[in-house]
Amino acid sequence: MQNMETTAFPGFAPETVQFLKALKTNNSREWFTANKKTYEQVYKRPAKAFSGAMAAELEQLTGIPHASKIFRVNRDLRFAKDKTPYNTHLHISFIPHSDLATPPCWFFGLDTGSLALGAGVFGFDKTMLEVFRNRIDSKDGDLLQSHLSTLRSNGVRISDPDLQRVPSGYPKDHRHADLLRHKGVSAWIDFEDTDAAIGDSVVDTCLNGFKRLWPVFDWLLEMKAA
Repeated sequence: MQNMETTAFPGFAPETVQFLKALKTNNSREWFTANKKTYEQVYKRPAKAFSGAMAAELEQLTGIPHASKIFRVNRDLRFAKDKTPYNTHLHISFIPHSDLATPPCWFFGLDTGSLALGAGVFGFDKTMLEVFRNRIDSKDGDLLQSHLSTLRSNGVRISDPDLQRVPSGYPKDHRHADLLRHKGVSAWIDFEDTDAAIGDSVVDTCLNGFKRLWPVFDWLLEMKAA
């Protein structure tokens, strides 16, 4: 059934990117309302189909059921200086069924000129941040550092540290000082254009990318609260 879902997804069409570009140029409620039908056809429906196909493939890859989340096209303007009402990208996350408060996720990000695939955690909750730091201070930290170094040497982008200093309780010259300054960690494969998202090879392209990022996802999936 999973393979049937994947085969049934024809890929995103060039019109998806064209819609994002047009929305970027005409980012207003009036324009969006007038083009709501196009939004449904080239953005919302294919995003939903892709989410189902990709979640099925990730379950096959990991042995864990996955849920998907398509982020809203409407922007949250409550605290934003930029009052344009719509996001001009398509962001989807795939979340494994897990007891972890902040499980690692897979990320898909398509915008007007590029595609990005990611895996990791944007930010741990307080309890899991402590677990993360304890693991970094152990041999597990050596393993994650090895994974990240290998990925970085192969062109994968690693998220930047969140803190300027090593948190209290750890030596400033800790062997993994940079990792200790993270409050979350993620790895990203960046495509210079949107071509990889267009057509029926997109699921395979994403799956191959996620396989490259698997070591980071797997390391984070082993996080357990004390």
